[in-house]
Amino acid sequence: MSGGETERPTSEHRRPDDVSDSTVSALGKLSEALEVVEEARGYLYAFHRRCGTADLTLGEAVDALREAGHADLADQIERELVGRNVLHGRWSFQIVEDYDDDYWSRFRALEQQARDALVGGRRHLFEAEMKEDRRTHGASHHEAVPDDSGPQGAAG
Repeated sequence: MSGGETERPTSEHRRPDDVSDSTVSALGKLSEALEVVEEARGYLYAFHRRCGTADLTLGEAVDALREAGHADLADQIERELVGRNVLHGRWSFQIVEDYDDDYWSRFRALEQQARDALVGGRRHLFEAEMKEDRRTHGASHHEAVPDDSGPQGAAG
């Protein structure tokens, strides 16, 4: 792209002509909410991984207690904690699956539906317009889009 081509956002980051500021703002809030849901999902996956790691480490602790001559205590911990549900009837993977199936996927679908209906599916219009407002037009490192012809953006 030439310098002039990097000075204007691509069409997918420009609002359609008939879309109001209030619509772009509302979709920005919806996108912001989805980003928080995505972040929460990441924490939920971290929770899932930590629970699994804790259970495996607990198994190692039980083995070590047994080897150290504390079989009764090891048996009790193994019986009551190793492999135990973290919530009623659920291991952490089931919590992740329920979240994904019943909340996250529906949230994503409705956010996509709103963008499709109101702005032709365009994403991050609020942020794209904020970038246009905040960047220094014409200045290096303030381009609207990457210059794919330069050394950092060249195919290779």
